[in-house]
Amino acid sequence: MERNVQMIRFFSGKRPRILCLLLITVLMTGCASQQISQQFTLDSSVSAFTLSSPGGVDLGEGRAQAFAHDLCLRDDATLSSNSVDLSQALSGILCDVNKHRVIYAKDENMQLPPASLTKVMTALVALDNCTLDETLTASENVKINESGATLCGLEPGDTMTMDQALHALLMQSANDAAIMIAEHVGGSVEGFAQMMNDKAKSLGATGCNFVNPHGLTADGHLVTAYDMYLIFAAAMQYETFTSIIHMDHYDTVYHDAQGNGKSYETATTNLFLKGDYQSPEGITVVGGKTGTTTAARNCLVLLSRDSAGNPYVAVILGASERQYLYQEMVSLLGKIG
Repeated sequence: MERNVQMIRFFSGKRPRILCLLLITVLMTGCASQQISQQFTLDSSVSAFTLSSPGGVDLGEGRAQAFAHDLCLRDDATLSSNSVDLSQALSGILCDVNKHRVIYAKDENMQLPPASLTKVMTALVALDNCTLDETLTASENVKINESGATLCGLEPGDTMTMDQALHALLMQSANDAAIMIAEHVGGSVEGFAQMMNDKAKSLGATGCNFVNPHGLTADGHLVTAYDMYLIFAAAMQYETFTSIIHMDHYDTVYHDAQGNGKSYETATTNLFLKGDYQSPEGITVVGGKTGTTTAARNCLVLLSRDSAGNPYVAVILGASERQYLYQEMVSLLGKIG
């Protein structure tokens, strides 16, 4: 008993460092008796690619899908930038949606102003958060005075359904309709822009930044061709979106603040749908979105299908002239198949 008391006094009073060392030694030797191996295997129950419990019970199908499992990615067969004549454009990409591969790419991660290709994201966020029969009311902010801005003629107090507004947005590329949608969905242009950026991040579109819903030139308003593929592919999941971008003509009646009817008629801005340009043999252009500003130059994103009905997304950003935009898009679509 006296010996034990002496030991306690020794450790607690005169040799605290020795006590710490002894404790550390005990802990380390205790762990050393159990080896831990964390080698990567596709079938491991703790692999990032599987979903199974420690007891071996399968959760779901037992294997989780990687984030990019359904995204188009480059591979060894991806065509280089000099294999297609995109000399008049700054960036471009062609994606095989079903096979999840990038067929062709030129500077697809270069950040560029998108002009009205922005409105694809505007439509996507609206479709995510609203029904087509919701009523939108125009505020004073629809009075856009920027030179050259495309408008459908909204006045403060005018009302449209979301369906009508989306047709004006995607077919005529109406900037006042974009403002009305943004304020209805996000409460303000700034609030809606945040929703756009949040949606982009959720899609993995990390190279873009939106500050408005229409694409009129603004500092920091940028996308990449690859981001536009991601955004467009997400919008394609909505039948309403694909139906609108395929239309060549649209007319409707909306209402002013007093409830009086106002006629509205528009046509597509897509020159493939207008018949001014023909896609390569065996390729059908379903539709898409155009965009033009001085800063962005000429831009185009398209959904096309081959003779078997397989979908492809093509994007060109920054073409110097509209005629070159379409000529080079024809060359790009020629690499399908």
